[in-house]
Amino acid sequence: MMHTRQLFHFLTITETRSISEAARQLGITQPAISRSIKQLEETLYVKLFERRASGVVLTPEGRILARRVKLMSIEYQHALAEMVDLNQGIGGRLRIAAGPVWILEFLPSVIREFQEQFPNVRVSVISGGYAGQLEQLLSGELDAVCGTLDFPSHSEIIKETILKIRHTVIAREGHPLSELKRVSPRDLASYPWLVHVNHVQSTSRIGSYFSLHGLEPPKIAVETSTLGAVSFLRKTDFLTTYAEQGLETLKEMGIVGIEQEGTLWDFEAGIVCRRSSKSSPALRSFTAMVRAALQTNPTSQQL
Repeated sequence: MMHTRQLFHFLTITETRSISEAARQLGITQPAISRSIKQLEETLYVKLFERRASGVVLTPEGRILARRVKLMSIEYQHALAEMVDLNQGIGGRLRIAAGPVWILEFLPSVIREFQEQFPNVRVSVISGGYAGQLEQLLSGELDAVCGTLDFPSHSEIIKETILKIRHTVIAREGHPLSELKRVSPRDLASYPWLVHVNHVQSTSRIGSYFSLHGLEPPKIAVETSTLGAVSFLRKTDFLTTYAEQGLETLKEMGIVGIEQEGTLWDFEAGIVCRRSSKSSPALRSFTAMVRAALQTNPTSQQL
């Protein structure tokens, strides 16, 4: 049996961290919302909140329920949007997170085609740290993530492998290392590096490459976004890594690949989504377009 009212009260307290503030926002009395939570706790046979001087905090059981209820709320909003747009075809919003090569190389043509076929769907594309993106995916804030599949499996997540990506070192045109036919790890370690903000995998792989060659990891001078990385690389002697599939695009921006010794980082990549959102018409269409685009993209290495 659904307890919609109690769950709504519970979610409001979770967001405000205050019973009195939640009651104020809902336009009910504090005793009324307290009774509602007590009824929910009695139904579930668990305690959901602990009172502190600063307000209320979730118990471990409360945290589990909060994550599920937030997801239910988001899915409910999605359902309303889909029903509103039903008479106009597929509508709503598609929220995608993607790695740098996806944003610069793979997705522009896909999203152009997607918008031509589904003009009523607003597409949001963000870039950022992969760990945070997976949390957003699980919470329902994202519909899909395009990027590396190099992370532990999760019962609520579906991974679809589409291609294999190999990273290489990149630098500005005219960089001292760009003139060499083959660059040693020691040469690479002598220059400062930049990495993408919160991209733990990239930083870890860079460190592993140098450790494998008996060297300390290089100095990470800057953490920045994709756009920031391009700007810094063009005007400094910094180094970073990038997918080989995107080197032609970067060359137009004055950035070139460096022929380093050994393999820096290669991995399987594709699309990650929640099991509950796999049936979304917009997401199914988007995934099919990505798959088709990469099958015909000469830079992508299919698996």
